[in-house]
Amino acid sequence: MKTQKEAVEELSLLLMYLTRFQDNNEFCRYMELAWKGYDFGALNQLEEQELIIQPRKSKYAYLTEKGKDYARELLRQYQLPDQEIYERFEFREIRPDEAEQAAEIERICFPPNEACSRKMMLERVERAPEQFLVAVDKQTGKIAGLLNGLCTDENSFRDEFFTDASLHNPDGKNIMLLGLDVLPEYRRQGLARELMYGYLRRERDKGRRMVLLTCLDSKVKMYKKMGFHDMGLANSAWGGCQWHEMNCVIGCGDS
Repeated sequence: MKTQKEAVEELSLLLMYLTRFQDNNEFCRYMELAWKGYDFGALNQLEEQELIIQPRKSKYAYLTEKGKDYARELLRQYQLPDQEIYERFEFREIRPDEAEQAAEIERICFPPNEACSRKMMLERVERAPEQFLVAVDKQTGKIAGLLNGLCTDENSFRDEFFTDASLHNPDGKNIMLLGLDVLPEYRRQGLARELMYGYLRRERDKGRRMVLLTCLDSKVKMYKKMGFHDMGLANSAWGGCQWHEMNCVIGCGDS
């Protein structure tokens, strides 16, 4: 039996989760906010448990990934529905037995000159599974989309990150994103954006500083909408194409 205090805390977190909305600030669009119109004692307790973050002199609170995971567990306990995308997909790290799926999705989503090879994808899954975020269709149990990268203390992108997973430094403050893949039948449903935003929030909670990627000119606008900043042409010859380097600062740290 829960105490009245515990019930107020749980229900406050649930309501904040269900009524959360995207931050309009271009520098942190990936963050999710909720109004702080709840019991102050409950909010302070939720913050002590690292379930929310309360910026000073703000009417809003940020939900942490830990807080959202706990809220989803509460939804299951109370038998309440979640947002549609979370009802349909499970977002999590990749599993070792899904490496072949990831390689096949990469083959489908990118032309041969741009795609990561099967060998490289299997190596990434083996060396850095925690740097994958996959969206799994709950009906089929198959991966619908994924985002993957490697950690480093380097501050600019180089093509070797695509081909050498041994460059992964688990303690690195920056992340080089290597691929955002969504299968054709799952596109135009907000899945790519949710993968990116979920990834940025997760890595921010881990204390990362910056996320970098390269993209073709046709994708610059899309990544700008996700909060990335165009740094101009990249020092990259991957696939014989001309790329833009883009970054998104998600935390504080030494440059």
